[in-house]
Amino acid sequence: MSDHAAMLKYADDAREGSRQLNALSYPERQAVLRAVAAALQEHQDEILEANAKDTAVAKETHLAAPLLKRLELTAGKIATLVDGIRSIADTENPIGRVLSAKELDDNLLLVKQTASIGVLLIVFESRPDSMPQIAALALSSGNGLLLKGGREAEHSNAVIHRVIVDAVTAASAGKVERSVIGLITNRSDVYELLKLEGHIDLVIPRGGNAMVQNIQRSTNIAVLGHADGICHVYAHEDADVAQLIAIATDAKLNYPAACNAAETLLLHRALLTAPHAGGGTVAQHVVQAMTQAGVKFLAGPAALAAGLASTAADSLHVEYGDEHMTVEVVGSLEAAIQHINQHGSHHTDCIVTRAPGAAAAFQAAVDSACVFHNSSTRFADGYRFGLGAEVGISTARVHARGPVGVEGLLTQKWVLYPRDAVDGFATVGQFQGGDRQFSHVDITAKVQAARRGH
Repeated sequence: MSDHAAMLKYADDAREGSRQLNALSYPERQAVLRAVAAALQEHQDEILEANAKDTAVAKETHLAAPLLKRLELTAGKIATLVDGIRSIADTENPIGRVLSAKELDDNLLLVKQTASIGVLLIVFESRPDSMPQIAALALSSGNGLLLKGGREAEHSNAVIHRVIVDAVTAASAGKVERSVIGLITNRSDVYELLKLEGHIDLVIPRGGNAMVQNIQRSTNIAVLGHADGICHVYAHEDADVAQLIAIATDAKLNYPAACNAAETLLLHRALLTAPHAGGGTVAQHVVQAMTQAGVKFLAGPAALAAGLASTAADSLHVEYGDEHMTVEVVGSLEAAIQHINQHGSHHTDCIVTRAPGAAAAFQAAVDSACVFHNSSTRFADGYRFGLGAEVGISTARVHARGPVGVEGLLTQKWVLYPRDAVDGFATVGQFQGGDRQFSHVDITAKVQAARRGH
């Protein structure tokens, strides 16, 4: 079988898997999700053993520190995955949820409702904990799934994939085949899959900007992804200093390798002269406190001139992925907004201020997927948002933006039916001829209530 034929079979098997998932009742699909969570917990030692092999090889081959951090699995990470999958299973059925409903006339009903997208291709780097998250979201939303993980995690991915698909087939009593989730191991196969428009419906790359752009250039299939994770913390002139230090330090150091870690600290110009009770200025105190916590600052032009750091940043558009951080000074709230919209990546940005009006203006004008007030950028995460997990972060201006959970993996369908399901029928000619008249009465709340009651 040629590479093309093999990848076509992977995609068509995943399509059939999507249909099999949609044929299950929601309690059956919930049972599948809970079985996946239990299996991950049961096989934890095997998963960690495989991950230890991957991390050993990664250290020998000098994998970059941020990627190594993302590669490593722990019992705590697995426990978080299990909790997230169980929370997904506990939510209402995402498929068939009524978005709107109308009476076209008193005997004809039109309902717009959620539906599975179909077949998803997810390409991700380094993070084997992505696989259970993505798989759970796909199973919940009724989508077939094709996965390509990084070679550095090949042992971890292989074991996790086997554990998941074994649990799916066992919990569904064979109604859903293992091929609902396909694991691709060769990079060249990804490019064959990217040619399969009509067989694959959505591509979601999780990785660096270069990888995302390469995939976008290589396919006619819709791509949902984000570019860089260049997140900002802006300190307004009235920021509480202790809160600012706590928020900015957490945003940078809580997990520096994450795409929602802050890469730039913006300080209002007034903080350069505002005195701090402990001596010096507020700006100096903030930089010193964060430096003592472990942040390594590089300076933008204005911050360099103000002496806040001794080394100039190469660019104001840098994703460090480690303890480094750019510090820069802006003259006003409007300048901060302009700086973020120009130099950021539209991922997650935060304002620290005690002025509700300034916060509202910032959140309205910053063109990012997530815009926070007095909160660490590290909150931009599917698990922390209560989505259970995320398939990735989207900075695209499409139907899904920010952390993409189950809702981001759904499309919609229109369902039209007569109120009298046995003898009722409708033709356009009846309306054109005047026998029936369009009323277009919104009955969304009534239909939603009836569905919930059912």
